[in-house]
Amino acid sequence: MQLAMIGLGRMGGNMVRRLMRDGHQCVVYDRSDEAIHAFEAEGATGARTLQEVVEKLDPPRHIWIMVPAGQPVDDTIAGVTPYMSQGDTIIDGGNSKWTETKRRAAELEQQGFNMLDAGTSGGIWGLQVGYCLMVGGKDEVFQRAEPIFASLAPPDGYLHTGPSGAGHYVKMVHNGIEYGLLQAYGEGFEILHEGEYGPQLDLRRIAHLWNQGSVVRSWLLELAERAFESDSELRHIAPWVEDSGEGRWTVQDAIDHSVPAPVITLSLLQRFVSRDEDNFSAKVIAALRNEFGGHAVKKA
Repeated sequence: MQLAMIGLGRMGGNMVRRLMRDGHQCVVYDRSDEAIHAFEAEGATGARTLQEVVEKLDPPRHIWIMVPAGQPVDDTIAGVTPYMSQGDTIIDGGNSKWTETKRRAAELEQQGFNMLDAGTSGGIWGLQVGYCLMVGGKDEVFQRAEPIFASLAPPDGYLHTGPSGAGHYVKMVHNGIEYGLLQAYGEGFEILHEGEYGPQLDLRRIAHLWNQGSVVRSWLLELAERAFESDSELRHIAPWVEDSGEGRWTVQDAIDHSVPAPVITLSLLQRFVSRDEDNFSAKVIAALRNEFGGHAVKKA
């Protein structure tokens, strides 16, 4: 089917490639004209303005927004809606806060437009293995857009989670869990690194070992093995772990609903600690975030 992608960064760009590989016709837009040229060379249709994005699609349109959460989403929606037709759909695939998504969906509905929120996980590996998609919005709107999700996701890798906001809400909690998992791996490897046998232990080989049938095996451990293989001491990474918002929102929602979430909460607070102390666990977490999501690391 036909759709537009606004935002050709490390996620949006690879999503376009995966969609085109499955036969979809993609109109692409980015603030970087160089990025647009690159995807035109790969077979996409470039648009130089948001008006062109809309004009190069046949109604009913599907316009996927892959830009940073917050004001950039509002600005992009405001930029495309004057040219849209009733029944067109905007899909927000970024990490927007679910409360903002509910507001945007209601505002778009008043104008005769549809909205789907697609919480997207997969990072820089999505092109190769597919993206896990958590989709909120009206069922009939989801069904019309389903071929897009089916192409982006691996088998059983997408789900209509509920009404508007539900996709971003589920993705928020997903990322809160991610905080806890990363913290546990970071602390474990720091104990190995600093403990009794630290100088004698090969952390890359241990990460590989634990993936061979142990109860803590995971994709994150595979990525830890990759990180340790390139730099066993992670000397090139500063112990600074960024938080992009979802962990804070998860903790706040837990507080609002009186749900005890000590692991996720402390994992968030440890990210703040990482910015003041030189600790190895923070280096491990920063390295893993770079491996799975291409998140920037501060150089030591």
